Amino acid sequence: MSRAVPEPRKTLDPDRVAEWLATHPDFFVGREGLLQQLRVPHPEARGATSLLERLVHDLRARAEQAEWRLEQLLESARHNEAQYRRTRELVLALLEAEDRDALGQALATQFSERFETPAVALWCPAALTDAEPRPPQAPRQVLDEHAGSRLAALLDGRASRCTRLTPTDWKRLLPHVPAPRKSGSCALSRLTLGEPLGYLVLASPDPDHFRASMDTLFTEYVGDVVARLLMRLGPDHG
Repeated sequence: MSRAVPEPRKTLDPDRVAEWLATHPDFFVGREGLLQQLRVPHPEARGATSLLERLVHDLRARAEQAEWRLEQLLESARHNEAQYRRTRELVLALLEAEDRDALGQALATQFSERFETPAVALWCPAALTDAEPRPPQAPRQVLDEHAGSRLAALLDGRASRCTRLTPTDWKRLLPHVPAPRKSGSCALSRLTLGEPLGYLVLASPDPDHFRASMDTLFTEYVGDVVARLLMRLGPDHG
């Protein structure tokens, strides 16, 4: 007689088992002993561990991740609040300026003390300075064709930009501040309000202080405020 060929052992599809358990969450009710017998791979060591220990480990990891995310959100909120307070103090100081020289000096003081930016230049065309009783005081400079061409070239057609600043450009664009031996960095903003009003230059000897990848929304905002104040503080206020 020939031997009977045993039927191949049937195995369950793991995905179907997982799907079935997901749709029957009460399967282990009354089968707590089965839960205690289950063994799952340990995430950090060889071998297996109980399901309960694995769940505790996963819950602890999730709690740590959630705590880290919360700390990141809190840190971002603290940074935003500090930035808001610094910006508020800056704008209030600019609004208190009685003339364009005081405006430039307020810019230099506020950016040095609150934004770690030691060098500022406010370039205005001659049309804004010819009728004034005295030459402009640093950091305000008279915008001539040479400086205007270089500032326009650095902006490369943009309203504002962060870029490196060579020692040569530093001497040309911030003549009242000693130039660093090596390249620094700057944030440039074109000042316009229906007509060209000049340029605002914020500079640092640190080449990474103003990186090309940085957003320039804040610089543009300050430039908009300065442009309006330049129009308001006409020569008759000097």
